[in-house]
Amino acid sequence: MALLLCIESSAEVCSVALAHDGKTLALKESVLERDHAKLLAPFIGDVLGKAGVTPSQLDAVAVSKGPGSYTSLRIGASTAKGLCYGAGKPLIAVGSLHALTAVAMAKIKPLSGDMLCPMLDARRMEVYTAMFDANGVQQTEVTAQILTENSFAEELNERRIVFFGSGASKCRLVVQSPNAVFIDVQASASGMVKLAEQLFAEKRFEDVAYFEPFYLKNFVAIKSTKKLF
Repeated sequence: MALLLCIESSAEVCSVALAHDGKTLALKESVLERDHAKLLAPFIGDVLGKAGVTPSQLDAVAVSKGPGSYTSLRIGASTAKGLCYGAGKPLIAVGSLHALTAVAMAKIKPLSGDMLCPMLDARRMEVYTAMFDANGVQQTEVTAQILTENSFAEELNERRIVFFGSGASKCRLVVQSPNAVFIDVQASASGMVKLAEQLFAEKRFEDVAYFEPFYLKNFVAIKSTKKLF
């Protein structure tokens, strides 16, 4: 039974939710631009203001821990840690793919034999992904996969797989199977709510000083083609 602020910053979506006892009280998000540094603080102020809540009244702050965009994850983590430091609250980290799967399960009713495959966009034809069963229980490790026409071929021969998330559109280009189902589901802080509530109940908190997001891969800087002079 907790009042939690949930921050999702693993992908293009910038999303913030305020939740109480596992139910969403307020949600603010944008998919129009990838500018978490500009949007995150106003979104937090908005959801807290709508509920008449101050940071000191929160029981904990939850943040998406990754995998996902290196820069966006760092912005989310630093914001969450700053709130925890300032208000003296514990920090909860929720797996990005777990939260994305929760969003999908709120939208569709998987068949008992289905596998759920959340995908977060990485570089080129690469995605961050893992497999979950129809109950939302993780079945495989989180990996970075380069998509080809042979991706998931073995699994698709045996059962239906539901693909979703920001990386699913790339998968759709190369994976052709009657057992491949694609749905339009994107990351949202709403998917973190019940997971964060469970982690709070289990007192599974992060060390605020030393917490780092789960990047999965090292940051790669891309050289700008713009000429400054």
